[in-house]
Amino acid sequence: MKVVYSWLKDFVDVTASPDDLASRLALSGTNIGGVEKGAHGSVIDAEVSSNRPDCLGHYGIAREISAVYKLPVKPISPKPAEGSAKASDAVGVEIEAPELCGRFTARVIRGVKIQPSPPWLRERLEASGVASISNVVDVSNYVMLELGHPLHAFDYDKVRDHRIVVRKAKPGEKIHTLDGIERTFDPAICVIADGDGSRAVGIGGIMGGAETEISFSTKNVLIECAWFDPIAIRRATRTLKLHTEASTRFGRGADPQMAELASRRAAELILQLAGGELLAGVVDIYPGKRAPKKMVLTRAELLRVMGADVPDKQIEASLGALGFSPVRIDQNRGTEGSLLATWECTQPSWRAEVEREIDLIEEVARIYGLDKFPPRFPVSRQGAARLPNYEAETRVRERLIGLGYHEIMTIPHVAEERDALFRPANAQPAGLANPLSEEAGVLRSTGLVTMAAALEWNLNHGQRNVRLFEIGSQYRLNGNKSIETRVLTVGATGEAREKDLYDTARAYSFADLKGDLDSIGELAGGFQWNTREATTASHASAPIGTDWPHVARSGRLALAGEDLGDAGQLARRLADRLKLRQDVFLAELRIEPVYAAIRDLKDSRRYEALPRFPAVERDFSLLLADGTHFSDVTKTIRSLGIAEIASIEASDLFRGKNVPAGKYSLLVRVKFQSREATLTDAHITDFSARIVAAVEKQLAAQLRAS
Repeated sequence: MKVVYSWLKDFVDVTASPDDLASRLALSGTNIGGVEKGAHGSVIDAEVSSNRPDCLGHYGIAREISAVYKLPVKPISPKPAEGSAKASDAVGVEIEAPELCGRFTARVIRGVKIQPSPPWLRERLEASGVASISNVVDVSNYVMLELGHPLHAFDYDKVRDHRIVVRKAKPGEKIHTLDGIERTFDPAICVIADGDGSRAVGIGGIMGGAETEISFSTKNVLIECAWFDPIAIRRATRTLKLHTEASTRFGRGADPQMAELASRRAAELILQLAGGELLAGVVDIYPGKRAPKKMVLTRAELLRVMGADVPDKQIEASLGALGFSPVRIDQNRGTEGSLLATWECTQPSWRAEVEREIDLIEEVARIYGLDKFPPRFPVSRQGAARLPNYEAETRVRERLIGLGYHEIMTIPHVAEERDALFRPANAQPAGLANPLSEEAGVLRSTGLVTMAAALEWNLNHGQRNVRLFEIGSQYRLNGNKSIETRVLTVGATGEAREKDLYDTARAYSFADLKGDLDSIGELAGGFQWNTREATTASHASAPIGTDWPHVARSGRLALAGEDLGDAGQLARRLADRLKLRQDVFLAELRIEPVYAAIRDLKDSRRYEALPRFPAVERDFSLLLADGTHFSDVTKTIRSLGIAEIASIEASDLFRGKNVPAGKYSLLVRVKFQSREATLTDAHITDFSARIVAAVEKQLAAQLRAS
């Protein structure tokens, strides 16, 4: 909000310069964007937070200055001259939706003369960034900027039956607003209607309608000043995509008690600038009136929270200037600085957000000066505790960072068509009721969507070698129930090894992705890999339709028989659609089972003495048919039940010369070790013969000559 320095002086006799004033306001909690000096004098750009609607008017800022500088604020008490005729005989008001409109006031002025505003009024509006239109319209804007409460002026003669009805909108109902646009209503929107209530003439708390607007032919004016529910206003502005100065104030929570005063102030100014006769009294329908709330502030809690004391007079002066009317109610109220001091405060109507003792402490501290409190750590009531998965997640994160990956955090709002590229066919997306944009209409149903976008962004900005991971959530619907699942998403592209003096460059491949994921799996006892087709057929709960991976360079991970997710190279058709000019590799797995396995593995860890006897390694060069996986070889060897087998590794893979078509050569290294005795040649020969026989029989493998 733009605060005109000279305007502030109408309410408080401040002598500080605009720059000093802005500095003091900033220290007391009002964020200041800067001070502009132009033709209309100094203008302070105040960035008012959403919980301080009282500061969206010059009078509210003046109240803050009054508290900071200990200056009296001048009261506003307009007393416009009234005629003999009564307003209640000239206009009727009915509120059919009190949950949307808690108060509605109406005044009538007859015989006005619409003309341009005087220079002083135009200058103040222009300094505040508001264009001048006519004297009556300008008065409504002026009072809003002065008192922070919006109001609206109708052409009284254009209001049917001189009657106002405040109701909910009808489905499909339309109105031409003052900006010349036809808008269609939602049933939850509050509308101002006239006559029998069938015609909408304004959107409650947002904008008036074109059919009853003030023109230079207007002779009689109806002044509306009301209070509308903040939540309903915020919803309506999002639905209509219509944000105005009025909706900003009502949407943050305007002061319901200010409605009558603002209406009276507007009537006073209209009489001064446009003449006419003000009908006596005001039509004031107030179904939402609430009794003031009482709150208590104790010195003991102030000391506990702030770690330092504030003098009694300062507490009472600060709260009094802000409108809380503090009264000492403790038995020692005559004793200055008593630790038992207690003040009862009354919540002012313009500070609805102040509801608790901690809020009062904040008010006292910011006015007194936060710089006056020594920096101290507060006393902790409860020791800090780490989240259950903290240690397991840290180990996963550190392992990935050690493997060369960088962690990212992405926004889960994505475009629906982009989400559909990776979404399983049986997954129902979680759409947003009020998306921030068309490109953010749903919550991601898989982390692969945002990971692919992150890789795409890096590639488009010249970063060719990228390895990323994210520990986040995927969001889906199961009927009307929302399901949020924690997932680990991994993405990589470019070179697995850059060229140096000793090695040539090598492109990242699916084998690299699998090896990195297996490194993660070691923390949880080891992942099992299966072909995606086989897993989908054998697991009824496995997602179907996830056809984003390359058919031949992908697999599905499992842990202790439980399906975790997919990993593989992004299919070329998708890569082309996303304009990815190099191979991209992705993986996503449910992370909660991994955390649980890491914890279980840690709990089951037991001390085991180092083997006293040496290990023996044997290499088996096997000729296998294409389609036979290393996991098949491992499973076959393990099925022999040879307790002395310590590990099985794939050492080398070869296709090409001297290898028949449709087959490949795999060098398998098996390590034997006994904890009871040194293995002899006879033992090793027996074990080797059994292994060769098993793979020949079950896998149709052939042992190649060395």
